Amino acid sequence: MTALLALALLSSPASTGGDDFHDRVTQGRLAEAAATGPAYQKALWAKIGHPMTDALKACIARNAPADKSPFTLVADVGADGRPAHIDVQPATPLATCLASGFVTWTLPAPPRQPVPYPIEIDVSITR
Repeated sequence: MTALLALALLSSPASTGGDDFHDRVTQGRLAEAAATGPAYQKALWAKIGHPMTDALKACIARNAPADKSPFTLVADVGADGRPAHIDVQPATPLATCLASGFVTWTLPAPPRQPVPYPIEIDVSITR
């Protein structure tokens, strides 16, 4: 089965942006499920929980009436905690607004592996 999957990947057309985004989501979820993932997630949310809520509220106000559809944010976190290569899908005005602020944040230093450290954040607004 692994050989068939590898063959399918080798014979498939070049990745599109959507495929790359999906791969980044998968890498973020794998990092979260790794041995060091739960501790990093705890530190990450302790640091960004309230700022994320505040940023979302500000983005909703700036984009009223805002499309509050769920979206996913992916980023790579450097050893210094700086997020880079931030992307969102779907790229609604609200999602793009949050991503533009997220780039300025300093996150907790990630585990040593993988480098860069991938994160994915699923955002759903219930109110």
